Amino acid sequence: MASRDHTGLTRQLLDFQHDTIDEVGAGHDPFIDLKARFMDFKQRNYVEKFSNYQTLAEQQTPKFMVVACADSRVCPTAVLGFQPGEAFTVRNVANLVPPYEHGGTETSAALEFAVNTLQVENVLVIGHSRCGGIQALMSMKDDSTSGSFIKNWVSIGKSARLSTKAAAGNMSFDIQCKHCEKESINSSLLNLLTYPWIEKRVNEGTLNLHGGYYNFVDCTFEKWTLLYREGLEGGSKYAIKNRSTWC
Repeated sequence: MASRDHTGLTRQLLDFQHDTIDEVGAGHDPFIDLKARFMDFKQRNYVEKFSNYQTLAEQQTPKFMVVACADSRVCPTAVLGFQPGEAFTVRNVANLVPPYEHGGTETSAALEFAVNTLQVENVLVIGHSRCGGIQALMSMKDDSTSGSFIKNWVSIGKSARLSTKAAAGNMSFDIQCKHCEKESINSSLLNLLTYPWIEKRVNEGTLNLHGGYYNFVDCTFEKWTLLYREGLEGGSKYAIKNRSTWC
């Protein structure tokens, strides 16, 4: 039944005549503003950079794979000014990367395509201030079971929650959340290395893993790179390098 339903909907779209007649009640239509923005985009971007879009129509060669949060306030394209073709992006609640053992998810599929097919040179995981997903993670009980999709998803970040409790458990909830917002980014960077094809390319030096943290309250952006190799100082395989703050 569902198959027949979507076939009928698709036929309606194919049969639609491209006219410019406004619908009844269009004055209350939220798409009016979006249409104006699209027409402005078409003129200022597509028309003026037509040859670039013709090239993109044939192939994409982004240098970045971005994992960002679905939060409406933190669009990575708007914040970092990515242009079409520059960043292959997936957004989810709390910008989490599940470990390889977690199985297939939309994020895992996007990573596989970006790394193995598009051969991006950089994976950038971007967290942000006042993240509702991280607040949900920090509010969870250790032994809680829930039918909530959100809680089941953010439980991927339990290791970051435990690390945060150990480091900042005596501080306020807000401070704990801010700590976990960054801790979860590093947790996701380590989870990236559980994917065999990501670890292989990192070891070969053809792929770099980066963390980013956007504080939209004071409009600052922190960036760092994960260093991964055997025999680092202190006996660890992991270290942070090239850390900087843009403000």
